[in-house]
Amino acid sequence: MGKSESQMDITEMNAPKPKKGRWSGLEVGLAVVAALLAIVAVTMIVLYATYDDGVCKTADCIKSAARILENMDPSAQPCGDFYQFACGGWLRRNVIPETSSRYSNFDILRDELEVVLKDVLDTPSTKDIPAVQKAKTLYRSCINETAIDSRGGGPLISLLPNVSDWPVASTDWEASYGTAWTAEAAIAQLNSRYGKKVLINFFVGTDDKNSTAYIIHIDQPGLGLPSRDYYECTGAYKEACSAYVDFMISVAKLILQERNISVNEDEISQQMNTVMDLEKEIANATTKSEDRNDPLLLYNKMTLAQLQNNFSLEINNK
Repeated sequence: MGKSESQMDITEMNAPKPKKGRWSGLEVGLAVVAALLAIVAVTMIVLYATYDDGVCKTADCIKSAARILENMDPSAQPCGDFYQFACGGWLRRNVIPETSSRYSNFDILRDELEVVLKDVLDTPSTKDIPAVQKAKTLYRSCINETAIDSRGGGPLISLLPNVSDWPVASTDWEASYGTAWTAEAAIAQLNSRYGKKVLINFFVGTDDKNSTAYIIHIDQPGLGLPSRDYYECTGAYKEACSAYVDFMISVAKLILQERNISVNEDEISQQMNTVMDLEKEIANATTKSEDRNDPLLLYNKMTLAQLQNNFSLEINNK
């Protein structure tokens, strides 16, 4: 029998309706997994961004690393020729100039600095501080070869009387300076006025054991030749000694010619060789560089009274 309309309505009203807005277990599980993956991804990104592996990655470090790699020669076998492996790139790109006996990164930096410095000295500016103005004036005077040639030896000759002249380049030194000349006055004049350390090197500097105090430092002098070994004048140093004496002779002859004084080459040569013998004695009195490595041995502090009692400076009993 068929159902009446009222019965059908009751059946539809009593039939269960599907639930809306609720996730199944599978959907919930997938959502949780997706959330966990998102958290892991964010965590990995943060860790990667903040992770420090101890390797410098700044622009300066990258440039330095690139420079090291550029200076290497990866084609060389390090076990066979490590020097070529480590420095082959640099050797290939840099050739020692004919005017130099050595060449390194410091020499390259010095050359680059000189180019920059030349540009600064060549550029006039009204805003320069006095020190820079003086530096530019000195630079212009050095490169003005026309003025230098026109003045000849005049500047040097006018300077000599301030330092008791030079006996070998004058005819009446004994009468003009000999009786009044003293080693102390000559050394003090050369040091204070011209910054030349003769026989004794002395300057004012901090106390090595008390950086808050300044004291007078007294040390052995610099030498005319690069080191005391040169004054052996044997082997490789023989040519250097001969060239040094020849240079002194040439300077003496130039001064005599500027003063219109006759030149006696034999006498000048004899006197310059005497000067060379004196320099050899001074060099032999100095301490070898390898014996000056211990600062404690070089530190011998004393008062001026103790210095005067322990040491004296006499030349020809003066």
